Amino acid sequence: MSQAQRHYPLKSLALVGTYLPRHCGIGVFTENLCEAIAGQTGPGCNVYAVALNDNRQVYHYGERVRFEISMNLPREYRHAAEFLNMHEADGVFLQHEFGIYGGPAGSHVLRLLRELHMPVVVTLHTVLEWPNPDERTVIAQISQVADRFVVMAKRAQDMLTAIYDISPQRISCIPHGIPDIPFIDPEFHKDDIGLTGRKVILSFGLLSPNKGVEYMIRAMPAVIRRHPDAIYVVLGVTHPGVKAERGEEYRQGLYHMVREMGLEAHVTFRGRFASQEELGWYLTAADVCVMPYSNESQITSAVLAYAMGSGNAVVSTPYWHAQEMLADDRGCLVPFRDSDALAEQVIDLLDNDQRRNALREKAYEYTRPMLWPQVARQYLDVLREALLDRGRSARRPLSLADPMSWSEIVPEVDFRHLRIMTDETGLTQHAVYAIPDRRHGYCTDDNARALTAAMWYWSLREDPSIRPLISTYLAFLVHAFNEQRRRFRNFMSYSREWLEEVGSEDSHARAIMACGITTELAQYESTLGLAVRLFNDALPAVEYFTSPRSWAFTVVGLDAYLRRFPGDSAARRMVEMLGQRLLAQFHKVATRDWVFLESVLTWGNARVPHGLLLAGARLDSAEMVNMALDCLRWLLQVQTAEPGHLSVIGNQGWYARGGPRAQFDQQPIEVMDLAEACSAAYRLTHDRSWLIEIRRCLEWFLGRNDLSVPMYDFSTGGCRDGMHQAGVNANQGAESTLAWLTTLLIVHRLQVSETLSVMEMSVGPIELQKRVI
Repeated sequence: MSQAQRHYPLKSLALVGTYLPRHCGIGVFTENLCEAIAGQTGPGCNVYAVALNDNRQVYHYGERVRFEISMNLPREYRHAAEFLNMHEADGVFLQHEFGIYGGPAGSHVLRLLRELHMPVVVTLHTVLEWPNPDERTVIAQISQVADRFVVMAKRAQDMLTAIYDISPQRISCIPHGIPDIPFIDPEFHKDDIGLTGRKVILSFGLLSPNKGVEYMIRAMPAVIRRHPDAIYVVLGVTHPGVKAERGEEYRQGLYHMVREMGLEAHVTFRGRFASQEELGWYLTAADVCVMPYSNESQITSAVLAYAMGSGNAVVSTPYWHAQEMLADDRGCLVPFRDSDALAEQVIDLLDNDQRRNALREKAYEYTRPMLWPQVARQYLDVLREALLDRGRSARRPLSLADPMSWSEIVPEVDFRHLRIMTDETGLTQHAVYAIPDRRHGYCTDDNARALTAAMWYWSLREDPSIRPLISTYLAFLVHAFNEQRRRFRNFMSYSREWLEEVGSEDSHARAIMACGITTELAQYESTLGLAVRLFNDALPAVEYFTSPRSWAFTVVGLDAYLRRFPGDSAARRMVEMLGQRLLAQFHKVATRDWVFLESVLTWGNARVPHGLLLAGARLDSAEMVNMALDCLRWLLQVQTAEPGHLSVIGNQGWYARGGPRAQFDQQPIEVMDLAEACSAAYRLTHDRSWLIEIRRCLEWFLGRNDLSVPMYDFSTGGCRDGMHQAGVNANQGAESTLAWLTTLLIVHRLQVSETLSVMEMSVGPIELQKRVI
């Protein structure tokens, strides 16, 4: 880059990522890079940060942070883009790690990126060799909108080209920045950390099981036999994500190991998030820095950069970044999970001052180009190159231009009313207006629907407040299952007395569906184990069912279950049996003018093609898929009013073949079933016309219906129970509220899938041929 280009004036720059005081390695990186860039651009350039917040606590940021994003709220990414565009930032430096953004594989970040008007430089802190489909697609989508990528290792640069097909010209390798720590004798700062006269072995950073600290602890007996004054210091708090999921289980296990081995005088834990000054004391006081990590695929390590940058003698396992950084005798590599090798190398370094100091000097000299001011200049050069390229040919932003502009109409998901309707037993069935009507008790149908909605919401937001609801609804289903009869009961009084020994086939199958979806999406072993057990206990009874809707519910649950356990042969056989039954029933009844498997359209009609569609996809049966799609198109045709809005079949007379079609009373659950079926059709076919139909479903709740009256109540978060000819039913029961929430969640999930691979059904491609009935 020429000097003229390098001095291209920049007036405003933004960095997006986590930020201190949030305890996060990327937060430290973002703050340091932000300050370094501000130092390089001078007071004439406004450099600020957009910070990602999690659900764990409120962070009190400094003045550098100008905007905050709640990571699990999609709308806030769009608001952040509006903020950046409005403030006319010249460029954005975005820090990428899958876990710091919401949505599957962090896909919510795409909502921000596709709306930005300025060049974007994306720093990839993780590059995966074997990404799952969501991860691969997120990187591919980022590649469509990012102007440049920055990685911190040569191997990462090669992987982006070979695995993700990103042009090398768009990738820059810039090392991880480091502070300017003087090269001094380790004895200088030992008094500051209370370890005068000790040989200090240091591990630092956020504590998690993949840090392999236990292997160094097991190495300590051999070390202290040779060096009785040695002490192993483990500096750092537990990683917030690990702590949220498992508490201090790993740290407590390490404490126990130290006590069992009698190493209390030789292993110390300093459980705090050290400031940069304090960290500098520990780094310069360390005689040896050890990184016994267990994950080879770590492509970036701030810990390694800081250790080498402070002139440490490093002993590490050969994870990817360490292989590059410690080459040419800049450090020592030992095999993974090998305490003996760790002990041998540490002892040798403590024995041999000359070798240890040679490693220190090589590491320190190698990292001088990694000082933050030099790193910041390289980032600015990359941005200026992107600005020049933008002048030549602007990169086309990722667009959702289609029949469906989601952002115009989609409210946020609001569980307020569902929480009010839920007590310690489960979800109550009915309400008087928006107040729970306890006279009618509970039912398995509603608690199964609620479990599905809660699991979908958890998969989108990972909101901790939803976990108690998941436990409550799953516990209700466990209690509902009659162990002797191997069937679910349905109705329970408010006094917790079951009103039947066996519920309907449909309620049983709906519970199976909920357990299958929970199996697919469960993150915690306790939830997964219980859902799988209940699913497998309840499944055999379906073989003897005669209700087509129960077959379809079960197939939906089986399809979800098989996404988690695709090799389950019994589940696959059940899909085939139920799919064939549905298809056979269509052959008996369906004609060109009546594309259904019964001669009357009643309730839950769309669930039938939904189940058949998923079975056909699983079985690679074009006949099943085409029959299902034909049926769903026909159901939409007969339930779309002349002005173009949805008008579902009413329950006051239904719709018999050859007879009149009842307009009222319209039930919200029918709209939900249509939306679910259309969503499955879209995921399979990629035909965007299904999005139009899903939009009609959502709009029905928001007032585009036969009465032009909203069914959703924004003031309560509930949904009105039905649409009568004279008006709407003002009661807001569980079924209608869940119908709204489920439809809304379908749309929110589609907002994610619009930026992910929409073909996520673990099946091969199917030739879709129009079938004549």
